[in-house]
Amino acid sequence: MIKIAPSILSADYTKLGDEINSVRSADYIHFDVMDGVFVPNLSIGLPVLESVRNFTDMTLDIHLMITSPSKYTKRFAQAGADIIVFHVEAEAPEKIHEAIEELQSLGKKAGLSIKPKTPAEAIFPYLHKLDIVLVMTVEPGYGGQSFIAETLPKISTIKKEILRRKPDCELEVDGGINLETAKLCVNAGANVLVAGSDIFNKKDRAARILELRTVER
Repeated sequence: MIKIAPSILSADYTKLGDEINSVRSADYIHFDVMDGVFVPNLSIGLPVLESVRNFTDMTLDIHLMITSPSKYTKRFAQAGADIIVFHVEAEAPEKIHEAIEELQSLGKKAGLSIKPKTPAEAIFPYLHKLDIVLVMTVEPGYGGQSFIAETLPKISTIKKEILRRKPDCELEVDGGINLETAKLCVNAGANVLVAGSDIFNKKDRAARILELRTVER
């Protein structure tokens, strides 16, 4: 089944509770954390996550676009995250392994993300441990970007390796997702679609979530 994760990066923060309620038919709430160093933008962090956790019982999917993420993964887990994904490019290999194991020991799902120019093979040393892989289909740091079609072969490559090594690992995509690109990503092997503006810019968000969930293969 295709899962949908609306990104609250595109939500109206003056009424965030209402915005979250408007997408309750989705599977996850996607929560982007940016530090202005790893990516050229700043966004929300722990206090907002704690507030969102107290507001909703939806699954919170946290994407850390920060330097040295292993220093913070436990804190995000304690703040209420259900899934924590951080970038393979942002941490040393031994700390990546340690952070994955710590998150899972806390009962959380652990994942790694890669940027559009990072090869699929960067994920492979960790794949047997992961609960989710996130392929960025735009450069991380800003919402509303156009989908990078050159990422599609990488999605397919990672999917093949998931089926071989860790069949229960989810494959998530984020960036420029709409009905057209969602179909491309699903056909390439993705089963979790992150969408921001394509959902939050719609009047009937539940209808758009259903459309994304049921894109033709």
